[in-house]
Amino acid sequence: MRSEWNGFVGGKWESEVNVRDFIQKNYTPYDGDDSFLAGPTQNTKDLWAMVLDLQKKERENGGVLDMDTKVVSTITSHGPGYLDKSKETIVG
Repeated sequence: MRSEWNGFVGGKWESEVNVRDFIQKNYTPYDGDDSFLAGPTQNTKDLWAMVLDLQKKERENGGVLDMDTKVVSTITSHGPGYLDKSKETIVG
């Protein structure tokens, strides 16, 4: 087993893409509570307020506010989209 995989139970996933096998062999249920979680940051609260406002505007508009109709959508056809890049920490 590769050193990166130390601590994992081996299986089919070592030689092929097999997420099901990996999860079934390495899943451990968590029976604790949520006390270890941190609350949302101010940036998260601000971004969520923007999302709620945009969703309200879409409902009032009867659908999406804007869309690119000139470029065929694929996984790589468009660059990243941000609500407020300065507030967004996790991207992807």
